Amino acid sequence: MKWTKFMVKTITDAEDIIISTLYDIGLEGAQIEDKIPLTPLEKEQMFVDILPDGPEDDGIAYLSFFVEEKEGGSLELLGEKVTTEEIVEKIKAELDDLRNFMEIGEGSVMVSETEDIDWINNWKQYFHQFYIDDLLVIPSWEEVKEEDKNKMILHIDPGTAFGTGMHETTQLCIRQLKKHITPETELLDVGTGSGILAIISLMYGIKHAVGTDLDPCAVEAVRENMEVNHIKPESFGMMIGNIITDKAVQDKVGYEKYDIVVANILADVLVPLTPVIVNQLKTGGIYITSGIIDNKEQTVVDAVKAAGLEVLEVTYQGEWVSVTARKN
Repeated sequence: MKWTKFMVKTITDAEDIIISTLYDIGLEGAQIEDKIPLTPLEKEQMFVDILPDGPEDDGIAYLSFFVEEKEGGSLELLGEKVTTEEIVEKIKAELDDLRNFMEIGEGSVMVSETEDIDWINNWKQYFHQFYIDDLLVIPSWEEVKEEDKNKMILHIDPGTAFGTGMHETTQLCIRQLKKHITPETELLDVGTGSGILAIISLMYGIKHAVGTDLDPCAVEAVRENMEVNHIKPESFGMMIGNIITDKAVQDKVGYEKYDIVVANILADVLVPLTPVIVNQLKTGGIYITSGIIDNKEQTVVDAVKAAGLEVLEVTYQGEWVSVTARKN
């Protein structure tokens, strides 16, 4: 099997927004190459204590996206056949739009072909069990240590598109969820991806969860993660669609129904999401957000207040921010 590789040269500050933007046109599972040094936490998670000195961070990043070549060499994006040239034009159009409001550096696009890539097994050399406070997160190829067998354990394997809990934004959300969930909690997880936030909440004893996502692949990812963590199918419902713009999705999710809405999404999505999602919250309901880079904190706080919500707490981890609010 062959893959066509589309590599964007940009700057490190623009990595997240470009990945999110190109995800919307069907490019997933970005591979990031930059010279940002590993944080102490990342070294710990990779079982690395001391690394040799690397090249100095120059602020440049290369983002690579891989599209599988179908029979006959054709490519597909979002279920439609496209040419390499059409994908390049789509990428350039999105990058040009981003230039109107932020610096993205060179923004060039390079195309190449690569042979079959064993995505999951390549991850295994980097992904090891780790803790989020009292929660042990462990992949399927590692054994639970004897001293950990009485802990709360989340079994999850890394894939090409969805999170595992390693990222600061996920951990911020988990800590806020643990403060507010109860045995009667009805939870809505917007942009659920792997389902990790809803699944952990169910493990900690909430009543029921609903997840929404734009990517149909999330359905299978959630199903697999529910199964391996012994989550009953009836306790977690999945819906595919854009809850911001699609009234049918909003109707199906339901109004004034949820004790907690959690959204671990980029700030630029949280801003239009917040005035919509407030309708899904019960009075007194809690809204937990993350995916917010530190320089976007005030933007999200302003959006939350403009939607009539009371900001309860703003928490931080690394350069990431979580904003928790309540519907009064």
